Amino acid sequence: GERVDRHAAEPGFAVVLAYADGAPVGYAYANTITDGDRFWQRTTPAPERLYTARPALALKEIGVSAKWRGTGTARKIHDELLHGRPETYATLMVNKAAGEGKVHAVYRGWGYEDIGTSQPSPASPLLTVMVRPLNEVAAHLS
Repeated sequence: GERVDRHAAEPGFAVVLAYADGAPVGYAYANTITDGDRFWQRTTPAPERLYTARPALALKEIGVSAKWRGTGTARKIHDELLHGRPETYATLMVNKAAGEGKVHAVYRGWGYEDIGTSQPSPASPLLTVMVRPLNEVAAHLS
């Protein structure tokens, strides 16, 4: 839809699609954000300069069909999307209530840490902003 079209036009856009037996079973997409991006501007408290001083990779969406949940497919898609990226950190927003907190716990298990909250639009729930290092340099900075 419209949101995907907008994100696809942003810098550093990348998408990963997962297939099984020729049929799509999952996807993820992300793009590069820089200091001053609306993603960071909506984050409260303002993120540390450590995260915004260099471009970051913002994971915008990840989804796996119901049959493939709990199989490690989402993690494989996520890792493929992040592999070889030039950014220092990856970031995402999650509704802590999603899946009764299970989605947030999955991201924590993937190395993401909470750094603040964001409400991208008046109609959206309050989301938790999370970050993780993308490479060894970032891991030592954190």
